[in-house]
Amino acid sequence: MNALTRRVGIGTVTVSMALALAACGEAGDGDDKGSGGDGKTIGLLLPENKTTRYETFDRPIMEAKIKSLCSDCEVKYNNAAQDIETQKKQFDALITQGVKVIILDSVDYKSTKGWIDRAKKEGVQVVAYDRLAEGPLAAYVSYDNEKIGRLQGGALVKALGSDAKDSNVVMINGSPTDPNAPFFKKGAHSVLDKNVKKVAYEQDIPDWSPDEANKKMAAAIDKLGKDGIDGVYSANDGMAGGIITALKQRGIDVPVGGQDAELAGIQRLLSGDQAFTIYKQIKPEAETTAEIAVRLLKDKKIDDLTDRKVNSLSGDYKGIPAKLYDAQAITKDEVADTIVKDKVYKASDICTKQFKKACDEAGIK
Repeated sequence: MNALTRRVGIGTVTVSMALALAACGEAGDGDDKGSGGDGKTIGLLLPENKTTRYETFDRPIMEAKIKSLCSDCEVKYNNAAQDIETQKKQFDALITQGVKVIILDSVDYKSTKGWIDRAKKEGVQVVAYDRLAEGPLAAYVSYDNEKIGRLQGGALVKALGSDAKDSNVVMINGSPTDPNAPFFKKGAHSVLDKNVKKVAYEQDIPDWSPDEANKKMAAAIDKLGKDGIDGVYSANDGMAGGIITALKQRGIDVPVGGQDAELAGIQRLLSGDQAFTIYKQIKPEAETTAEIAVRLLKDKKIDDLTDRKVNSLSGDYKGIPAKLYDAQAITKDEVADTIVKDKVYKASDICTKQFKKACDEAGIK
């Protein structure tokens, strides 16, 4: 996504800062654990920590699955903290250490061509995770990201209700370096352009930054006025938090939607501050990726784990084995039957004192 931050209230900002510090401390993990040339080591490179899903779900799920399939396998993990050059150094270090399989969730997909070309020449297989990277990949696992954009657009239209046709919408899109962002945007436009009055203001946000989304939302309000905005499309929940803060500061209450089902986003659904999010079941995406990596490490076929072939965005690399998962748009009415039922978060994590009443009303216990 892939398809799948992934990516704000004060609590979410605090978590993101803590994750950033943790990632910095972990950045050298892979350098101190042997050469990796024993045929039992898998590299795992994640792109950033502003989107909370990566450290909360993707990494631990993949590490646990790899360990369950290969008890003596080791995972060399690094997070690039949204820095292209840092990720390149991490990638190069894995090759130098003799790692033969790398799971890569790229910071900037356009930058990876030379890296993956080099990897292939040196017998290293690369699996693109969540974001399609440029280069001769062994496999790609994500979501149908254009479909996710359509789900987002459709959910915003539904939230606008009978007023949709007369509504001016603001679009705050994801990072230009993330190959998924254009698909989210394209999918959302395909629905919004037909069903709302117009997209009155639109901006792409570097690094999926909630702070930058907050600033752009404030700029949109300045341009359009308090009465010129009827709804806001946010490409993910992290940015939705920043957007909602900007709207509240100006006394504006309109539907805002996001993506990724982050904890803070789910709490905003329940409190009524956020209209919807996109729930992507990260576990199957992460576990499939882990299994593909282990099979590649053991020189086994992966045909039964993929269901289609895709081409790179440049078109230079064709027929990449891929598995793309579906997702769903959820409102507060679906939280109990999705997020809680699937044990994404415990009810106790969601239903803190501030949100207890909202949880009771939503049937979450």
